[in-house]
Parts: sequence; structure tokens; C-alpha cells
Amino acid sequence: MDSPQRRKSGLNLPAGMNETSLRLETFSGSSSSFRSISISSPRMISSLSSPSSSKSSACSDRFIPCRSSSRLHTFGFIEKESPAKEGGNEAYSRLLKSELFGSDFGSFSPAGQGSPMSPNKNMLRFKTEHSGPNSPYSPSILGQDSGFSSEASTPPKPLRKVPKTPHKVLDAPSLQDDFYLNLVDWSSQNVLAVGLGTCVYLWTASNSKVTKLCDLGPNDSVCAVQWTREGSYISIGTNLGQVQVWDGTQCKRVRTMGGHQTRTGILAWNSRILSSGSRDRNILQHDLRVSSDYVSKLVGHKSEICGLKWSHDDRELASGGNDNQLLVWNQHSQQPIHKLTKHTAAVKAIAWSPHQSNLLASGGGTADKCIRFWNTTNGHQLNNIDTGSQVCNLSWSKNVNELVSTHGYSQNQIMVWKYPSMAKVATLTGHSLRVLYLAMSPDGQTIVTGAGDETLRFWNVFPSVKTPTPVKDTGLWSLGRTYIR
Repeated sequence: MDSPQRRKSGLNLPAGMNETSLRLETFSGSSSSFRSISISSPRMISSLSSPSSSKSSACSDRFIPCRSSSRLHTFGFIEKESPAKEGGNEAYSRLLKSELFGSDFGSFSPAGQGSPMSPNKNMLRFKTEHSGPNSPYSPSILGQDSGFSSEASTPPKPLRKVPKTPHKVLDAPSLQDDFYLNLVDWSSQNVLAVGLGTCVYLWTASNSKVTKLCDLGPNDSVCAVQWTREGSYISIGTNLGQVQVWDGTQCKRVRTMGGHQTRTGILAWNSRILSSGSRDRNILQHDLRVSSDYVSKLVGHKSEICGLKWSHDDRELASGGNDNQLLVWNQHSQQPIHKLTKHTAAVKAIAWSPHQSNLLASGGGTADKCIRFWNTTNGHQLNNIDTGSQVCNLSWSKNVNELVSTHGYSQNQIMVWKYPSMAKVATLTGHSLRVLYLAMSPDGQTIVTGAGDETLRFWNVFPSVKTPTPVKDTGLWSLGRTYIR
């Protein structure tokens, strides 16, 4: 039992110590000093304590925390065991935690089930207590429970890197700087056709062999070239208004068809029909299975026709002209089913999406500079974007949902876009004049561009297909510069 003297003083002192032996020693610091204070009277000690403490039964000279009120459940402790000791360490772990943290931590739930006293968190990592369901900072509102937080914290996927320089350059002497001509096309058999002056040359990509297909003579010139979808025959539009069809393998002319009054600057094949557009504002439909020069005439444009493309299902034909109109025709009508007039300059660039039916892209000239997207089912414009430069060509990638555009005044650039966001994947420069000509390789990875600077440049802009298919070696990997003739 405590002595009466200890109870009277209000202090719990060890045996053999009395109040007169308690002394505060002098402490000197760098900035201040404290005088020594001797406490020799129990009355002085009692006067130092508060009235409330004097009424209490006992006081302690050191603080011993009460674990039950310390919110230790808000600290996390590791329950994960080392893989090497897994399954044989549970008893030891329980005993160790019980000795370190008290008996309350001695009982654990089965593996994989957390308890309030031992949440599965990192050791000594202070947890944020969950707010009530009505709190504006509830984790469910912030998306921590729904997985939104992990998505929001994930950085956006970077755009695909595209080489900024061409991997091959061909010299193309006499390649015309004329917006209304179409002098470059790449066949499905990996042969590039180029119209240079009065001649058409074939460049075989697999071995870089150059073949002269034809020479129209001094009184005519090449205005357009277009391969059939099978890649065996090539059509040529001439300055005199003729349309010639040649066998690309035998280098022999198969047929010559008339009908246009002046130059034929644009050609387009579907599975059976060859369409030709001319400065005479007419579109002629040619069928090689019949003897007549053409089987039908489409009249609708008020100026030279410079853009012409069949849809992939052969059901619709889109035509663009210098009258700023984009017209859509079907197989069975002599009148356009849609007249799209939102462009404010000549419409040469036309491309049908291979990924979505009835999706048509078109580009306007210098006064317009816009790429517009149309739903040809109802004729509605879906989207448009101002590119800042004259749009000369458009082509969709068949491997990914992207498209490439080539431009003239004033930047002469090549741009790759992701659809439908129209985010820029790449901007390529290198031509010194308008990039008037564009064609794509059979594998859909490489494009070739031509300009009035008399060069053809090959760019790797699109990825390969997700399911690889055997493709002939393109033979385009030389960085040297060669001549196409």
C-alpha cells in the first residue's frame, strides 16, 4: 500500500524517493537558459497541479497510451507473406504481432479476408478513413471504387510515330505542276505508273525496274493514268480527249475510246466500268465489253471535272469539279442523287472510306482548305476541318482508320489524320512545290507523292495490317536517289 505521505503529495514516487529529493536541474541551451528550481515542500508540489488533478485518485509521471483509443486500425500492416514462407509462417506472424502490438492484434481473419484491425495495406501508411455515402468526397463519387480513377490516372496513348523523311526519292523529269491532272497511280501488282510529258513509265517496286509503256507523240500529252483493280490493265487520259487502255504486262494498247471534246484529266475504274472526267464538264461511262466509245453520259458540273472516285461496293460515284461542287451519282440514274455545295473552291480530293459504308471525304482548293466528311445515304455533312492549305489529294488507309492528305499553297505538306477525332498523327514536309499527286502501295503501308518539283517521294506512314498477309517485297528501302526514266 502507498504511504500516507505519497497520497498526500499527489505523486506516485518510487520506493526510497521523497519529495525533497526531487529537483529540476539547470539546462543551458544555445538560445536560452533555465534556472534550477528546488522543490522541497509537498505544498509547492500540490500547488503546481490543477484543482481537477488534485481531486483525482492518482497521477502518473509518464504517459502510457491506451491502445483501445489510439485508432491503430487506421494504420495498415502488411499481411502479405514471403512466397518462400507462405503457408508455414502464420503462427509465428500472429505471435509476433501480438507481442508487438498487443493482444488485440493477435487474432486475424483467414487468408484473403481483411479485418478492421489489420487491413491489407503497407506498414505505417496512414489510411484515409472512408467517408459516409453522403459525403461529396466519397470514393464512389470520385470513382475510386468504380475504376474511373485508374483510367483517369492512365496517361493517354501516344500517337504512332511516323518517319519524317522519305525513305526513297525518284527523279521524275517533266512531271507537270497542274492541279487538274492525275499523273501517278500504284497498281495492286506493285507497279507504279507515272505520266511524264508525252510518255507513261512503269516502275516495278520489287526490283526498281523502269519500263516505258508508251509515247503519245508530239501532238498529245498524258493527263491521267489509272490502273484497273486487278492491276493488269491501265487506262490513260490524253490532252486530246481520248481514253486509251493498255495491257501493262505486254505493253500493248488494247483500245482507244473517244467522246470528250478536250483533255481528259481524271479516270476511275469500278469492277466493270471506266469513268472519265474532262474539261468539257462531262463524265463518260465506258464499258470495254461493248463496241461503242461510251455507254452513258453524266451531266451536272458547270466547270472542269478534276475529282472522280467509285465507292468500294461500286454503287456510287463521287465527282468533284472546278465549280466547287461535289456530286454523288448511283448506277441507275443520269442525275446526281446528292449535290453537296459547301466547298468554296475546286474539289479534286475525293476518298471513300474502306471501313464504313457511305462515308465520303472531300477536300477543297486554295479558297476552301477544308476536309469535309459526308454521309451519302442522306447527304448530311458529318464533320469538317480547316487544314490551312489547299487540299490536293485524300486517301484512306485500309489497315487502320486513318487518312492522309496532301497539300499545296501555302505549306506543301503531307498530313496523316486519325478518324473520327481528326487528331494529327504526322505532318511531313519535303516537296518544294504543291503536292499534287498521291498513290498508295498494295500493302497499304507506303505512299508515294509527286509534285511540280519533279520528284516522287516514298513515305512509310501507315502500320501493317493486324493479321499479317504475305506481301511481295516492295524493294523500296534504298535511301538513294534514282531516275524514273
